[in-house]
Amino acid sequence: MKRKLISLMLVGAMAASMVACGGSDATSSNGSTDGAAEGAAADVQSDDENTLTVYAWDENFNIPALQAAEKDYQDVNPDFKLEIITQSQSSDVESAITLAAEAGDYSTLPDIVLFQDHYFQQYVTNYPDAWQDANDANCDWDGLGAEKLSYSTVDGKHFGFPVDAGTAIFAYRTDLLEQCGYTIDDVTGITWEEFDKIGKEVWEKTGKYLLCMDGDGNDLFYMMLQEEGVSQFKDGKPYITENKELVQVFNTLVTLAQDNVLYLANDWSDYTDQAIQGDMVAGVFNGNWIIPTIKKVDSNKGNWAITTAPTLTGKEGYASNGGSSLYITANCSKTDLAKDFLAYTFGGRSAEDGQSTTYDDALLNGGVIGTCAAAANSDVYQQGVEYFNDQAIYADIVEYTQHVPTVEQSDYHYQARTALATALINVLQNGYTPEQALEEAETNLKFEMGL
Repeated sequence: MKRKLISLMLVGAMAASMVACGGSDATSSNGSTDGAAEGAAADVQSDDENTLTVYAWDENFNIPALQAAEKDYQDVNPDFKLEIITQSQSSDVESAITLAAEAGDYSTLPDIVLFQDHYFQQYVTNYPDAWQDANDANCDWDGLGAEKLSYSTVDGKHFGFPVDAGTAIFAYRTDLLEQCGYTIDDVTGITWEEFDKIGKEVWEKTGKYLLCMDGDGNDLFYMMLQEEGVSQFKDGKPYITENKELVQVFNTLVTLAQDNVLYLANDWSDYTDQAIQGDMVAGVFNGNWIIPTIKKVDSNKGNWAITTAPTLTGKEGYASNGGSSLYITANCSKTDLAKDFLAYTFGGRSAEDGQSTTYDDALLNGGVIGTCAAAANSDVYQQGVEYFNDQAIYADIVEYTQHVPTVEQSDYHYQARTALATALINVLQNGYTPEQALEEAETNLKFEMGL
């Protein structure tokens, strides 16, 4: 009962966390639309030996990537078909796994599911029989990014194939930097202390913040710690008050906010619509999926560039935030086909052969930036992007991916995010000292984890 309760709570938390993951009701690849519950139970398998079924969400992002992979694999298997059963959001997939596992009946699952990275290991722990490992798949795992694969590797076995890289970018308005006498090179490979100095000048001369984040869903803690190779958890427990780097990051964010360098938005809409698109900021640090939000302001075309993030020590910082992978379920009877399809496409085997359309078309049609190092060599990835002053940002992001440190993950990632975001607000608005705020955050997180 405890396992079931935890899983259902995770599904609820997942739904709450996916603010930006809208979508339609469950839809099959033939275009018909059903209710989410009905669609989840109907036509999850095909009798055709060359057809695989998959649950996924987001018709503007993940679905075009899957369609690109189907087209790519048909070059080596012309009879292959991928039936995509579109879910409204990622939590629908988690719900399907939970319900099937608790019923002890995996026949309600498709061959493959798209699963958000931060949640997979908990579902392997709770429901080990729901999955088939892909350890013997014919692909170069080393070329897919060690940090990305850390989410989908359990007890030394590979289970997942990366779809999108959550690799973080630091995007700057170069025209505003230039007004203050700085270039993109001046904000590359610097400390947060140096960043604060530049940010104060930007604020004084332009009235813009050099950094922004959703104050409720504050991902800065995770990304800034990952750059240092440190986690919010240690040996499965919260690692906050005794975490030297976390304390430094916390105090840094307090300073940045007090110096009008960091704008903490009230919520996600304030972050995207007012801060980024409302011309309040000169810098954005987040997963690369934030790029479409930045690009919505057409008048700023050519005035943005991306680079790595500042760090506590001044080395170039690499981090990741978000992303999903594809997994083979226990219900898949065509396991060899599933492994070969996923290895050839998202596993990058066709990219290594120099003829991949998976990564190129996924980027062109859905804005999906993959993790495969070989993909960055294509003309599509190497081309300059006009909005970013013709910088080849996609190739740069794939390069960043290869350097993101692997840190300890936890199924309480989002609870930790909430606890630290609250702690920061308590210092800035409610009179707490940093020590009091972090101690309360750690106490509350331990309580949620039952420690």
